[in-house]
Amino acid sequence: MPGVEHIEAATLRTTLRTFAEVLASHAAAIDRLNVYPVPDGDTGTNMARTLEAVVSELDRAALEMDPTCQAVSHGSLMGARGNSGVILSQILRGMATVLAERPVADARAVADGLREAATAAYAAVMRPVEGTILTVAREAANAAQRVAQTGGSLTDVLTAAHTAGAEALDRTPQLLPVLQEAGVVDAGGAGYLLFFDAVRHVVEGRPLPVPDDVSPAATPAPRPAGPRYEVMYLLEADDAALVSFRAAWDRIGDSIVVVGGDGLWNCHVHTDDVGAAVEAALDCGGRPRAIRVSDLHEEQAAVHLAREAQLLAPARPVTTAVVAVASGPGLALAFREAGAARVVLGGQTMNPSTAELLAAVEAVEAEAVVLLPNNGNVVSVAEAVVGLASRPVVVVPTRSMPAGLAALAAHRGDATAVDDAAAMAEAAGQVRVGEVTQAVRDSGSPAGPIRAGDWLGLAADGVVAVAPDPVAAATAVLARLLGEEGSLLVVTGESAHPADTDAVRAWLQAQHPGVVVEVRDGGQPHYPFLFGAR
Repeated sequence: MPGVEHIEAATLRTTLRTFAEVLASHAAAIDRLNVYPVPDGDTGTNMARTLEAVVSELDRAALEMDPTCQAVSHGSLMGARGNSGVILSQILRGMATVLAERPVADARAVADGLREAATAAYAAVMRPVEGTILTVAREAANAAQRVAQTGGSLTDVLTAAHTAGAEALDRTPQLLPVLQEAGVVDAGGAGYLLFFDAVRHVVEGRPLPVPDDVSPAATPAPRPAGPRYEVMYLLEADDAALVSFRAAWDRIGDSIVVVGGDGLWNCHVHTDDVGAAVEAALDCGGRPRAIRVSDLHEEQAAVHLAREAQLLAPARPVTTAVVAVASGPGLALAFREAGAARVVLGGQTMNPSTAELLAAVEAVEAEAVVLLPNNGNVVSVAEAVVGLASRPVVVVPTRSMPAGLAALAAHRGDATAVDDAAAMAEAAGQVRVGEVTQAVRDSGSPAGPIRAGDWLGLAADGVVAVAPDPVAAATAVLARLLGEEGSLLVVTGESAHPADTDAVRAWLQAQHPGVVVEVRDGGQPHYPFLFGAR
């Protein structure tokens, strides 16, 4: 296909499939461009998963330009994950809008498509920030327009767009101090630049870049150590049977989380012996169901975790139902117990797609739905569901799991969605949240320099503590959140050591005896402690 001077449906499809492949191969390197020290650098992963949805939609579409562009538009919208995926979906949708009108797109049409892509990208962001993918999209489109207007060929237009986009990407650290401090370029911009590598490969026959070309400092993510499989299931068993069940799992795995009660347990383990993990349920006289197995070595379990968890029987029909996002099996159970009609597993490092949230919304029996994203990177995807659902949907933009649980406590199924959402937003706003996680890269912060491996205490205003261990980070955060009285929810993650949890409890009893403390096993990855104080 080298030497092509027009883009037809087949050319566009080949380009997008190539883009999906090259983006997938670069995803780990792009993830590592994340400038923040906390483990949420999933820009490349989210963009790659968004493209996967586009390719799947293309496989079902007729081989003409209009249905091809409709597939691109629909697939990118439904498959968008995280903020980066939402912006990429708008870029692709903007481009598809222009190309759909032209069975054969020449250089001018392609330039117009890039311009519309940039316009759509900026429109997708409430407060656009320069030094991001937006800058790369705009500069690439402007260069393409200039060349097309002077009669340049398709090759000329693509070359100009790629060159200008690369130069804009190189300048992103000059526009965003946080990038300059970290010594990296913008991750989203790096991902979008691969589109131009893909289309030039298809049109001109140019070689595709290898992952290290995205960032000389980037290195492939190591293969996971430890057990290979993640096994999760619901266990119906008597409470007394849990002693032998836990002992059996302790012999075959780690990262064990068993939460629940009254005969129903949500169970999670990392192990090399899937059969034994399931047989343990039968040996204790229980019945496992909803069994899910993920290959940690092949799939990076936090990203490829089974997304939707319908944990209990469907709720009775109500006026307004709640769909919530939860980042761990214990949190999912907590949201269901608190009244959520559906729970979608996701959150930090494992953002659910538009399609997954929409499917959960459509599955509930209610006149309207309130959607709780419970993570800042899921809010934009949740808002995309509003215009797609067959029933009214209101998003309460909760940005943490504790805030989401507080919001759900104010839920009234007999209220209208607007009134219910208002009450839930007010309840969420009363919660002071904090988190503890481990730094994945060197960085700076108001609390001092950060080195990879340090423990970080996070509050609403960012990093408030850099500590040598999770307990020190936790108590530093709690000292900022708590007064003499009030209540505190402590959600422990899958990596929380019991001794650390006990140490935090002891500190709370000594320093804040007037605070009522509730501790729950959340099972969330990467964050041993989440806090919600009122």
